[in-house]
Amino acid sequence: MLRQLLADHAALHRALGFKFRTPGILLRNFVAFAEHRGEHVITTATVHEWALQAPLPEQRRRLLGVRRFALALHAEDPRHEVPSADLFGRASRRRRTPYIYSPGEIRRLIDAAHRLGPDDTIRPLSHATMFGLIAATGMRVSEAIAIRLPDVTDDGLIIAQTKFKKSRMLPLHPTTRRALDGYLATRLKAASQSDALFISHQRTPLAYPTVISVFLQIMRSIGLRGTPGSRGPRIHDLRHTFAVRSLERCVHDSQAVARHITALSTYLGHAHVTDTYWHLQSTLELMAHMSTAGETLHRGVTA
Repeated sequence: MLRQLLADHAALHRALGFKFRTPGILLRNFVAFAEHRGEHVITTATVHEWALQAPLPEQRRRLLGVRRFALALHAEDPRHEVPSADLFGRASRRRRTPYIYSPGEIRRLIDAAHRLGPDDTIRPLSHATMFGLIAATGMRVSEAIAIRLPDVTDDGLIIAQTKFKKSRMLPLHPTTRRALDGYLATRLKAASQSDALFISHQRTPLAYPTVISVFLQIMRSIGLRGTPGSRGPRIHDLRHTFAVRSLERCVHDSQAVARHITALSTYLGHAHVTDTYWHLQSTLELMAHMSTAGETLHRGVTA
């Protein structure tokens, strides 16, 4: 019963334009947990016990997704209990400090991807090229997975399936273009019923959970992450790194930085320039530039 209610709930959200991917995964996990206990309605006790199974205390906030589901069901059937939003206490949302990769660490990630198995399959090259493309363009991993062969044009990549339903064109650096063309030479020889740019050794499109799993496996193998459940650099931090390194290379005057931030926001596919600020993180180089600009301003010279 809960499974069918979830299917209807997910269908409604998708009809409204939501992808409902991550919430869908969490809610399916919860429904399986509840049905295994023989329950057909949502109870606060079950939500609490399920949320406690999260590997990290911060992840217990996933109960909020179940709470929204419960609110929708409770409107039609009051037997469904709605857990309190502060079941685990109130906590302010804190920005997780992004990890800024060094060029050497990105190279180690790509090299390790090239060593993946099975041998003589497209899998190693597919993952290595995807990780390299994300690092070189700052695109979202979901956008990389969604790229189709026709999206690769002479002018760059067409990012058609975006977070905010806004398509954009991504011009590519010549070195990135050469790496992508090298992958395409292999990809076009691989018979597949899908036109997805990145495919597995089974010739099927790469799935989001698979990409994340492979990424974490590689990061542990090269010593950049600890055991499962521990914190460490994320694949999304490649996007943060692109934004920071891009700003580091900007001409250092206020007008140039303002123009650069606007262009960077467009390139990253942000709906608002404030979203781009969220991706930035101070580095030694940026701090040095800000210090120089501050000293210049203090001397009465316009920065």
